[in-house]
Amino acid sequence: MSTATVVTGLGVAAPNGLGARAYWSATLARVSGIGPVTRFDASSYPVRLAGEIKGFSAADHLPNRLLPQTDRMTQLALASADWALADAGIVPGTLPEYDMGVITASHSGGFEFGQNELRALWSKGGRYVSAYQSFAWFYAVNSGQISIRNGMRGPSGVVVSDQAGGLDAMAQARRQIRRGTPLVVSGAVDASVCPWGWVAQLASRRLSGGEEPTRAYLPFDDDAAGHVPGEGGALLVLENADHARSRGARIYGEIAGYAATFDPPPSSGRPPGTRRAIESALADAGATPGEVDVVFADAAAIPDLDRIEAEAVSEVFGPRAVPVTAPKTMTGRLYSGAAPLDVAAAFLSVRDGVIPPTVNTSLSDRYDIDLVRDVPREAPVRTALVLARGYGGFNSALVVRAFGP
Repeated sequence: MSTATVVTGLGVAAPNGLGARAYWSATLARVSGIGPVTRFDASSYPVRLAGEIKGFSAADHLPNRLLPQTDRMTQLALASADWALADAGIVPGTLPEYDMGVITASHSGGFEFGQNELRALWSKGGRYVSAYQSFAWFYAVNSGQISIRNGMRGPSGVVVSDQAGGLDAMAQARRQIRRGTPLVVSGAVDASVCPWGWVAQLASRRLSGGEEPTRAYLPFDDDAAGHVPGEGGALLVLENADHARSRGARIYGEIAGYAATFDPPPSSGRPPGTRRAIESALADAGATPGEVDVVFADAAAIPDLDRIEAEAVSEVFGPRAVPVTAPKTMTGRLYSGAAPLDVAAAFLSVRDGVIPPTVNTSLSDRYDIDLVRDVPREAPVRTALVLARGYGGFNSALVVRAFGP
């Protein structure tokens, strides 16, 4: 029996496109979803730009009974799971329920739900739910509602490691598939464009206060001053390769390697863990640096963090030796949803032989990387590396590649 884990379905909800096809077309056309916040009045906040998803109506995608009990993040996740399953050609009711699992990630789960509960507390007859209960509720919903809705009773869980969580969730899904579960829906969708979520994000001091959408999120640029937050992400259908073949599924590619590290304390004198994560993921994939055709960068847009990432890439692959891209400059950083969206983009790059661009950024002379800027770059792509780093020192790296000869 094959030990390979392949991806057969993509479900994308991004600020510049709903659905994998719309997202990919917009990304290659350099269409940005970043603009002024519209979901609440942000005029009194120091950050007023976001990557918001426009044109999504939960009522168009979900049954009415689910609308009152779900927040925007859950609604986007449920719709994305539906799109991923449909893309994979999976009808859940036709498969054994214990053969299917759901493993997702969360960074800011529960903020909107908790905010709504606080509003209810202030109204007559309101019901109080603590912040802890709000987050616990979301963790159950993000994987639980997807599994309940689709009759998936296999392994289920939620990983919490900030921006790195989306890759960590897919790694956990791969582990479960290797242990015998034929199919797992995995990835992440995040959404916290609400006042409570906004205040929590501001506390990181990593958000850009730029007012011009084209100059607010500038990774690897001399003017980099933080990121633009966004909402969305991607859920993917991961399968055992034999299971996918047996049903004649179209295969986007393979989850070939993964590694995670944690940065040491700044006072330790030890190096950050980004390079070690890259090298360990390549070793797990049985790949050499020369086999990697593109790196999807974490792209923090914080000078010190950009330097660490650029140095790690140039040390592993050589100065300007591998194309580097950050299409999230068109969506904002989607927290736990960002890396799964990059993984979806990586598989589409493999399929189409094109590397999406990093828009708006002017590469600083301080970084010795080959940043794909402004326009897509046509190139054969067989192997891609996706990087993600979370607040507090999380580092994750995932290797994806074409499947088969």
